[in-house]
Amino acid sequence: MSNTFHLEGSEFITLNNLLKVEGWVESGAVAKQVIDAGMVSVNGVVETRKRCKITAGQEVSFNGESITVVE
Repeated sequence: MSNTFHLEGSEFITLNNLLKVEGWVESGAVAKQVIDAGMVSVNGVVETRKRCKITAGQEVSFNGESITVVE
């Protein structure tokens, strides 16, 4: 399943916050754990930086779900 996340005027959203906002994880602590475990990818590449800045045009995937970030 693929969705879209709108930055709504922001320059970026951190990876851990995106996982929380989308409801893919219950808390920031769980977001950090799944990122550390290599379970999240950005543009098809595993990302282990919790506070990685996700900008418009990037696609984030986790647990069979994907989201494209737009302005």
